[in-house]
This record gives sequence, structure tokens and C-alpha cells, in this order.
Amino acid sequence: MSASGGGKAIIAAFLANMGIALAKFLAWFLSGSASMLAEAIHSVADSGNQLLLLLGGRKAKKAADKEHPFGHGRERYVYAFVVSIILFSVGGLFSIYEGVDKLTHPHELENAWIPLTVLVIAIGLESFSLRTAVKESNHIRGKGQSWVSFVRHAKAPELPVVLLEDIAALTGLTFALLGVGLTVITGDSVWDAVGTLAIGTLLILVAVTLGIETKSLLVGEGATDADYDLIVTAIQTGPEVEKLIHIKTLYLGPDELMVAAKLGFAPEKSLAEVAAEIDIIEARVRAAVSTVGPIYLEPDVYHDDGGPTPSTDAIVVQSEN
Repeated sequence: MSASGGGKAIIAAFLANMGIALAKFLAWFLSGSASMLAEAIHSVADSGNQLLLLLGGRKAKKAADKEHPFGHGRERYVYAFVVSIILFSVGGLFSIYEGVDKLTHPHELENAWIPLTVLVIAIGLESFSLRTAVKESNHIRGKGQSWVSFVRHAKAPELPVVLLEDIAALTGLTFALLGVGLTVITGDSVWDAVGTLAIGTLLILVAVTLGIETKSLLVGEGATDADYDLIVTAIQTGPEVEKLIHIKTLYLGPDELMVAAKLGFAPEKSLAEVAAEIDIIEARVRAAVSTVGPIYLEPDVYHDDGGPTPSTDAIVVQSEN
């Protein structure tokens, strides 16, 4: 997986989630806290998600073949979309179910200090995981780009997924801590159920957000505005092209951008001259945007029809009066 795939962030998140999941299951077993069970399932789902992201990154490296002539780069988008489904179903829906069950069948917490201790430790571990994800993201996040914009426009799905999962995990842990804490203070287990419902709602919202953003990548996104401008400038900078007639871009994978354009050349140029100039243009485009992969440039003869606009006398029949 490329650096932009955030391999370090994924591994850090996986290790943190596995350790946290075991501790949460133990705390749930000893205390009976619904919030702890919801958080344990959440951590298991997150751990599975990280494995899926790593698997997607590995499959995306497969070489192009006859059936997939542009390679397998979009495998990373597919697995990121599967992650959103798992987070929604396994994490969110189960937590909602557990919260409703706790409301209808309440029972007193036992050994409340255990889940409280585990939650505090888990917050520390998740903070480390989030710090790693933020550090990795800053390597590719645009200067001055907001985090919301980064999540919405990142072409590599792994880092936005890990970022959102870590933020959801920290928020969920806070909900669980409040739920268990208020249950201990008030003696009313309804707060534990409320915390569980809040965790489930949070996970569903994050899953829907991930699903929407990943769906856009699966359907096919073009270059960012900044890269698009760089490509257009690279094409038009030299003297070769008289007119950029139209251009289309498409991400074949997070690290590979396809460029197709129709270019207008002077009619007196020979085929050999046009071919040589296309090679020059391609080199400039690749130098401008490092993620550019296949380039398809269609030459056309450009005719400048922008002559002077005729006066109305030429097109209007005037009366003698």
C-alpha cells in the first residue's frame, strides 16, 4: 500500500482496537454494562474493518490483465465501502438493539469501577491511534485544507475511514463513560442504556457518511480542482496546441489518474510533428501531476472561426425609408 494509503495508521488502529476489544469484553462480562458490550462490538468491527482495508490495498496492487486493463486500483474503494456496511450493521444496529434491550430489561451494574477503568485506558489508546492517523493524513492533506474537505475529497479511502472510525471511537467511549458514570452516580441503569443508544446512533451516522463518500469514488471521480488546473496549464503552456477543445479525467484508483483530451493543432502540421508534440505534452502533464497514469490525447485540426462579427447591415434587409 502506498504512503497515501495510510498503512501505519491502519496498523496502529488495528492493534489498538484488538487490545481495547479484549479489555471491553472482560469489563462487560464482569459488570454487565450494555455500553461496554456495545463498545466491545464496536472495537471488533473496527478491527475487522482495518483488516479489510489492508486486504483491499493488497489486492489493488495486482497487475492489469485482459479483463481489467486499467488494473485493480478500485479494489481499495470496494473494500472501503464494505467497511461502511459492516460499521452500520455490526456496530450501529447491534448497539441500538442492545440499548433497547437494556431499556426494556434493566439490571444493576456490578463492579462498575472495572468498565470505568477500561474506558479511561481505551480513551488513551484511541487517542494514540487518532494521533497516528492525523499525522499520516497531514502528509497528503492540502495546505490550508479543512478536515471536512479532506475527508470529502481524498482519493485514497483508507485515511478518511480510519480518521472517522477513530473519531467515532473516541466519541463512543465518551458516551459510554458518561452512561456508566451516570449509572453509578444515580443508581439508575437507564443511563447505561442511553449511552448504548448514543453509541449506536453515532456509528450509523459515521457509516452512512463513509458509504456516501466511498460511493462517489466507486462511481468515478475526476481530478481535484488544483490538479485539473495543473493539467490544463501543462497542456496549454507550450506552443504545440492551438486549442484545448475538451478534457476529461478519471481516477482509476487512489494513485492513478487517467487523462483524456481533444487537442486542436494547426492544419499545416504533419503527422510526425503532431506525434512528437503529443509526447512533449504528455511529459509536461506527468511532471505537473505525479498521479497521472494513462494519457489519451486525440489530435484534431483547429480552425479559428472567430472572425469579425458582421454588422446588422449584412443580415437585415433595410427599407428605403
